Amino acid sequence: MSLSIQVQAAVFDLDGVLLDSEQVWDEVREELARERGGRWHERAQADMMGMSSPEWSRYMHDVIGLAESPEKINAEVVRRLEARYRERLPLLPGARKAVERLAEQWPLGLASSSNRELIDFVLDQARLAQYFRATVSSEEVERGKPAPDVYLEAARGLGVSPERCAAIEDSRNGVLSARAAGMRVIAIPNVHYPPDEETLAAADVVLQSLDALTVERVSAS
Repeated sequence: MSLSIQVQAAVFDLDGVLLDSEQVWDEVREELARERGGRWHERAQADMMGMSSPEWSRYMHDVIGLAESPEKINAEVVRRLEARYRERLPLLPGARKAVERLAEQWPLGLASSSNRELIDFVLDQARLAQYFRATVSSEEVERGKPAPDVYLEAARGLGVSPERCAAIEDSRNGVLSARAAGMRVIAIPNVHYPPDEETLAAADVVLQSLDALTVERVSAS
């Protein structure tokens, strides 16, 4: 298969794409909410998926009803997540090889809703930091996913126009964010929180695992 010249960079999401962590975020935030007398509900995880840290910590304060400030909520969730990652980093099967494959062909970016300190910690622990030329946390831009801000900033950091980037995503808000940025969207549906069919229809390619994430599948027109 001949490679398309359209794709000039690839941008990964982190949680749910490289790290099997969406349910870990859910567990930590629900645990904190119940400990602190919050009003947890079944839509909370779906509501917060893709939000930046200022957005979800405000949601925990305003909607879930935690008395602490959003800043304190954010810091405690990050502390608990890092503690879990130190015990076991839930890297998804095939993550390292997928990153290595694509890095041989293109410069790589990362556009994540995780906090900056978690991004840096995970990439360092997984020994993947060397492969990424630009990493962006949605707390560093104005709006979290599904707004395109984090992907647009990653493209800017790579020096590549968004239309020449391919984004690898797992969630509804992530797919919509990358699509709004004008990127080619490769969806690998999250096992725990899969996007609906309408969202998957907005992706250019749908794969079932990271093992299928090849240069050819990313770049094929």
